[in-house]
Amino acid sequence: MTIRVLLADDQALLRATFRILIDSTADMEVVGEASDGAEALELTRAHHPNVVLMDIRMPGTDGLSGTSAICADPALAATRVLILTTFETEDYVAQALRAGASGFLGKDVTADALLAGIRTVASGDSLLSPGATRTLITRCLTSPAPGTQLAPPERLAELTGREREVMALAAEGKSNAEIAELLVVSPLTVRTHVHRAMTKLNARDRAQLVVIAYQTGLVQVRPT
Repeated sequence: MTIRVLLADDQALLRATFRILIDSTADMEVVGEASDGAEALELTRAHHPNVVLMDIRMPGTDGLSGTSAICADPALAATRVLILTTFETEDYVAQALRAGASGFLGKDVTADALLAGIRTVASGDSLLSPGATRTLITRCLTSPAPGTQLAPPERLAELTGREREVMALAAEGKSNAEIAELLVVSPLTVRTHVHRAMTKLNARDRAQLVVIAYQTGLVQVRPT
């Protein structure tokens, strides 16, 4: 399957660079370019890309607003947003994930890592890797923005014990392979549990599943 990518960045030269990279990859193609969040929403509705590569700081409608609008549109449920920005502050990352983004990368990322990130997000997973993002999750996502409603613990009632266990390990930043090793099961089994938990909790992707794990108290914040 060819992964359809929409580029959203106000820098035309940067968009052109990304287009060359992505279009030269056998399993990807660029289906459109936007210069702000509003145009990204419009083009996403027109082209239904698998992944929107979204900058945060853009004149007019910024990337966070564009991400929120895309992720809130039921007709665009199959589209994932991957944030790519120079501004890798914890606050920006937290806002992006709250808005519904499935991943976050800095613009200093290598070409291989960018392409791998697009594939990861397109597959329905997120870029919540064990490294720097663990700090983000524990320090930012547990302190919701004003007006944000915490997920009540009752939301976990539909999950099986194993699904809660897998969800908790995912929230700690562990990959499917690491969870599989800990639970002595196959990575495919872990992936199945993750997707069942996502379905039962109406989580858009793994990122939202992790947010729910902390908001419901399934996983507690560890002192820094």
